[in-house]
Amino acid sequence: MIQGIGAASGVAIGKAFVLPSWEWDLPESRMDTIDLAKEFERLYEGIRTSRSEIEIIRDEFKEVVGEEESNIFDAHLAILEDPIFMNEIQGIIERQYKAAEVAVKEAIDHFVTMFDLLDDEYMKERALDIKDVGNRLLKHLLGAPEITLPEDTQPYILVAKELSPSQLVHLNPSHVLGIATLVGGKTSHSVIMSRALGIPFVSGLENSLKTPIQTGDMMIIDGDEGHVFIDPNESTIIHYSSRRVKQKKKKEQLELLASVEAVTKDGVQLNLSSNISSVKEMDTALKYGAVGVGLFRTEFIYMNRDTFPSENEQFEVYRHVAESMGNGSVVIRTLDIGGDKHLDYFPLPEEDNPYLGYRAIRISLDRKELFKTQLRAILRSSHYGKVKIMYPMISSVEEVRQANEILREAMKELDERGISYNHDIQVGIMIEVPAAVAIADLLAEESDFFSIGTNDLVQYVLAVDRMNEQIAHMYHPYHPAILRMLRSTVEAARNAGIPVSVCGEMAGDERSIPLWIELGVHELSMSPESLLRIKHRLLNTSAEEDKEVARECLQLRTSTEIEKLLNDYHDAHRSSISIAVD
Repeated sequence: MIQGIGAASGVAIGKAFVLPSWEWDLPESRMDTIDLAKEFERLYEGIRTSRSEIEIIRDEFKEVVGEEESNIFDAHLAILEDPIFMNEIQGIIERQYKAAEVAVKEAIDHFVTMFDLLDDEYMKERALDIKDVGNRLLKHLLGAPEITLPEDTQPYILVAKELSPSQLVHLNPSHVLGIATLVGGKTSHSVIMSRALGIPFVSGLENSLKTPIQTGDMMIIDGDEGHVFIDPNESTIIHYSSRRVKQKKKKEQLELLASVEAVTKDGVQLNLSSNISSVKEMDTALKYGAVGVGLFRTEFIYMNRDTFPSENEQFEVYRHVAESMGNGSVVIRTLDIGGDKHLDYFPLPEEDNPYLGYRAIRISLDRKELFKTQLRAILRSSHYGKVKIMYPMISSVEEVRQANEILREAMKELDERGISYNHDIQVGIMIEVPAAVAIADLLAEESDFFSIGTNDLVQYVLAVDRMNEQIAHMYHPYHPAILRMLRSTVEAARNAGIPVSVCGEMAGDERSIPLWIELGVHELSMSPESLLRIKHRLLNTSAEEDKEVARECLQLRTSTEIEKLLNDYHDAHRSSISIAVD
């Protein structure tokens, strides 16, 4: 058995196809000065062709998995247009009289080496994106053909040293049983795409692999545990075949729960809604039984384009979601860019710490007309369903009042145009910064509802960047400080008579269900893929037992103690729960 990193869930059993590594035959001679202009033109033509290809790939992939995952290719476009990367290439051509393809290869090597030296797994994996973009550019400069994958053979497990998004996007999921790579971790763009496509993925095999894997080798990969078997014996094949059948059967059984209400065995109900970023994700949410949209991330409507979307463009998207949801509510979060989300046509200032900088509601309040355009579109959609508005990253009462004043102006403008909308539309806020928790009682008086964004809240409360490998182990959603903040936020909402939901990753974590039941959270909003798993857990739980465990958690002093209690409680119940369908 070879131990790797379980990156995308699932079991795959089949023969290996080993993807050849990129190999380039580059010229060694230097150019004459008179050839510089020609070489620059070759470079620019390669850039134009590469950009066009990436845009086509992005749009095709969006049709398969939706808006959010396809934005991986926006990062590739940004590399292709990055002035530092391009200046490095141009400088090598101009100062060293080297051919464009040699300059591109040296620039790739320079930046990849620099990233690999950083003690940050996330940045190391971004080096693969640079390689991917650079190799695409090299391919056009050299006129080299694409490395193609077998289409006319039996389905296979793809094995590669590393796999780029450009290679992965061309895979036919029906031909690829699973993926194993020698390098990489859990946060690479290829892993994200693999999860979206439902392909099991194990990475990081390089240090454990003693002999190379050959095309045709029989393999088993376990994307949950990170285990890989080469030429497994019969008993191992039987074991993992059984696991694969059980996983498929469980998925089919869970799908039977789509129309079942999420109620505990002793009658406590939780509304399970979905976080979405696109119309396509809305379809998946409905398929898996979401009772509403707890978070519509509107920033993705602003991406993959050259200008801000018009009021009508936004309205059509919001209206479609509202109508599709029927009687369920749709919470539309206003534009939340900044931090790690950028628009190519709206450059943000360089900041030492963008996560604490010019972003989210701060941009909206600063760019009033931009904000009003979105608010008018949301208001118009409220005529077609139960639409609510939510402001992100609120840290003061002043921000809520300023936003509501602009909302009133947007309402007045629609009134003057004679356009219908819900004049009593509910307006809520995200609770995701410590300041909002500290004044939750004051904010509750200004809001119709709260939604707790646990991802940012945990990061800001603990001052831990979970993408930083050095301190990621300190990112503890079940830290006593987090539990206390959750409790005080819910209590403030209860005292003000407003509902509170949770829309961060903790909402999709089965272990946290006892906490939500004890605290009195009304709604959980999560990725569509998590809905049935959480519902299954709720159907097989006792609210009274959960409350007892949660109360004990709230008395414990360390994250380790809390997580152990929740893990033990979850494991004790997991083996005994069943699918219950009326």
